[in-house]
Amino acid sequence: MVFNSLTFIVFFALVLALHVMPFRWTTKKTNLLVASYLFYAAWNPPFVILLWVSTVVDWWAAKKLVDAEKPAARRAWMLLSVVVNLGMLGYFKYGGFLMENFQALMAALEVAYQPPALDIVLPVGISFYTFATLSYTLDIYLRRAKPAKSFLDYALFVTFFPHLVAGPIMRPTELVPQFAHERRATADQLRFGLALMVLGLFQKIVLADGFLGPAAEAVYDAPGRIPGALDAWMGTLAFSGQIICDFAGYSTTAIGAAMCLGFAMPDNFRFPYAAIGFSDFWRRWHITLSAWLRDYLYIPLGGNRHGEARTYFALMATMLLGGLWHGASWTFVVWGGLHGLYLAAERMLRARFQGYRPGPLALVGLGLLTYGLINITWVFFRAKGFEQAWTILRGMFGGNPEAQPILTTAHLAMVALIVGGIVIAHWLMRSRTLEAMLARRHPVPLSAALGAMAFAVVAAQGAGNAFIYFQF
Repeated sequence: MVFNSLTFIVFFALVLALHVMPFRWTTKKTNLLVASYLFYAAWNPPFVILLWVSTVVDWWAAKKLVDAEKPAARRAWMLLSVVVNLGMLGYFKYGGFLMENFQALMAALEVAYQPPALDIVLPVGISFYTFATLSYTLDIYLRRAKPAKSFLDYALFVTFFPHLVAGPIMRPTELVPQFAHERRATADQLRFGLALMVLGLFQKIVLADGFLGPAAEAVYDAPGRIPGALDAWMGTLAFSGQIICDFAGYSTTAIGAAMCLGFAMPDNFRFPYAAIGFSDFWRRWHITLSAWLRDYLYIPLGGNRHGEARTYFALMATMLLGGLWHGASWTFVVWGGLHGLYLAAERMLRARFQGYRPGPLALVGLGLLTYGLINITWVFFRAKGFEQAWTILRGMFGGNPEAQPILTTAHLAMVALIVGGIVIAHWLMRSRTLEAMLARRHPVPLSAALGAMAFAVVAAQGAGNAFIYFQF
């Protein structure tokens, strides 16, 4: 089930109606748990079994490692959780990728090997809920949290439908305590939650799918067409706008849906295209993933506590694995590797120019440079393979003399207007929050703007696609 569908609207209305009924709190949580399973089962019912396996294994592993007295026993229960979760993720997401690369290695060694057809279907959201459940056992193993007191509360944390398939990646310490006592949205929370859902769906359906998606597809999905500099840049800029509207739109909708039910979820985006530098970008882009990788990968690898060489190794390893998390393809590894190189270069430059304090124009210039280099990485994120990525990159820098025009004048104008508007809006909101901005607006024009967005969503409904990050 997707947020941008009539089915979800009906589903959410029923969930909301049940949630405000005068039932016991345990009954309401059970209703939410059942609804969350139905939400996930709408994709492929058998994959609910994976949710059950992950939930039960982590619940019991956490209880056992708390009760265990010997460090070896605690480590064994923690490893059980890690192996089961990463094993399922590895098989379903990376099984085909590993087999293809093994076959290529055998061919390079002149060994004829024909692997069996695996035909593995990727369960929606497995990367997201695997990280969420892993954080539960890892936090308890590291003594940063205590086990949930109720299996119902833990199961609801794992499956809570707003964050289940595409985040934000929740930590148990953020959500489980909210299940301890009855939660019901106030009138202000309900209004703000619905406003966030309208805004998120407008970003996804109207901007990402309606306006920006076709331009990106014309450049990246047209076989045999070679782009020149203008088309390569505008197609990539279109994708940069599409992915922020798509993914931030999902997160905004998810946060709004949770708020309508009385629950709080953390921000996942803070206007990332206004970032000045790449560490700033990762503090603003997919914040919950960045925090997860920092706490469970970068710091355990040594972080910045063991000298410069170890720091750069931890940084690059984290970003390479973060790239691979996004997809089973070497292009995603390159995407992560480029971000790792950017972060390493930024760290070196900061150490070299410690006393430098850029002025306003320099900050704008650094911000635009950051955005331009991020668009270089988006080429590898969007391209279907290295051959296409090199073609796009050559086009960006005038290396395709045989290029022919691809995008129409209407496409070019639309991308320039919308992406330019997104970047300007991010800069205007760079040091602000959406909540504070909306709170200062007069309710009449704000209601009119939200009404116009809702009308545009309804008018465009039916042309929307699944959210981009569902494939991860």
